[in-house]
Amino acid sequence: MSIAEIAEQSVPFALKLSAKFRSTEVRTGVLISGPSGWGEFAPFPEYDDEVCAKWLAGALESAFGTFPTKLRTTVPVNAIIPMQDAEQTISAVEAAVTNYGMTTFKVKVSDSTDNALANDLLRVQAVRETLNRLGVDGKIRIDVNGQWSLSEAIHALPLIDEAAGGLDYAEQPCSTVAELIELKSAMQNWAKPIQIAVDESLRMSSNIDVAEIRAAADILVVKAIPLGGVQRALDLVTEIGLPAVVSGSLDTSVGLSSGIALASCIPELYGACGLGTGTLFAQDLVTPTTLPTNGELPVRRATPDAHLLATAAANVSQDDRLWWQQRIVRAWQSGAKDLVSPSVREVVEQ
Repeated sequence: MSIAEIAEQSVPFALKLSAKFRSTEVRTGVLISGPSGWGEFAPFPEYDDEVCAKWLAGALESAFGTFPTKLRTTVPVNAIIPMQDAEQTISAVEAAVTNYGMTTFKVKVSDSTDNALANDLLRVQAVRETLNRLGVDGKIRIDVNGQWSLSEAIHALPLIDEAAGGLDYAEQPCSTVAELIELKSAMQNWAKPIQIAVDESLRMSSNIDVAEIRAAADILVVKAIPLGGVQRALDLVTEIGLPAVVSGSLDTSVGLSSGIALASCIPELYGACGLGTGTLFAQDLVTPTTLPTNGELPVRRATPDAHLLATAAANVSQDDRLWWQQRIVRAWQSGAKDLVSPSVREVVEQ
């Protein structure tokens, strides 16, 4: 089976989200079927072929490869709070606690508007006040997605930490590793330094400097599919040697299986993982959607429902279907073939 044949047999999908996320209201991608199960290839439209190569390697591992041995049968998960207003934030926290038992919250911050920090303070404070009202001693994290400069981070972090009643950590406050190292250095003079977690510094880098990551970060945020698959992500965590949290990449329940598998096999799991993203989907490819119970997810793989997949595929135009097929082939040629295991490469190139 060639990569062109795999691309041609892939099944595209378009699913509505329950709220705007990453400036989109529809999640698109394709599923790839193989003897091991289903893999999900859904890099965001703006990503280039080299970045997409990692996503394809992750999808092919799921369809044609094997996952490492799991160390736990359930994984704790956090809720994610998109950039909504304070009232919507309160409702999201109430639902996460009441319906799913989640007590750790990752709040997206910094929308690059002039009043972004003021809004972020209101939203983070709303999370803490709601948790207090519900009698939950929860944790609050923020995800900046590298949107702050060093000076902005130094200014904003103490304010948000106070609004949160203490932050668990700040994820990717600045875009570059050099800035993060400077930020950590500056925080040594603070009465209460804040832990830094890195995501994009791992996921978007073509050449990871392990020593620099250790100097810049306290915690790793790792994403299975975008890092080239569960085994490659686990190898990276092992090499760097810092505690890790597994996060999703706005996956359907099918793609989320890779993240859950990764979280199940990391020895030093820092805490609740960003795998409760099923709440962000108004539509999914499985019934029921993979959602936590008592703040945890069981370690298992999801298989798409044929009717739901057909419905989601019908939402994709023929032009978009061809675009995804071509993207798979380009991603393979742009590096995925060098990232997959020898056994997966043998299947694709036979």
